[in-house]
Amino acid sequence: MGRFIIKPAKNGVMFNLVANNGRVICTSQTYANESSCLSGIESVKTNSRSKIEDQTEEGFKKLTNPKYEIFFDKGDKYRFRLKAMNGEIVAASQGYKSKESCKKGIASISRNAADALIVKEEE
Repeated sequence: MGRFIIKPAKNGVMFNLVANNGRVICTSQTYANESSCLSGIESVKTNSRSKIEDQTEEGFKKLTNPKYEIFFDKGDKYRFRLKAMNGEIVAASQGYKSKESCKKGIASISRNAADALIVKEEE
């Protein structure tokens, strides 16, 4: 079972979703307060099984939110972001060398988010 770890960030709080093996699956934006951060976690849980829009493929089909978007970053690595129904980005990934690894990261959110414990990191 994964864990959402809430931790202090510059100008607020954020969370990481961490898998059983201790690896960070995705990271949130910085929220102004813990209540907003908890709402972000609930959004990840709710939208964790969304469809995938692969923006790395030519002529990709634009999907409605909620969705995962796979894209290339400035360093030509694959990344994904999870967008909620309102279009807000609620979680983002690290850079991956392969699209397959990026898709495995998305699958890991689907497996881990729904039942993940919420843990508050001490300052």
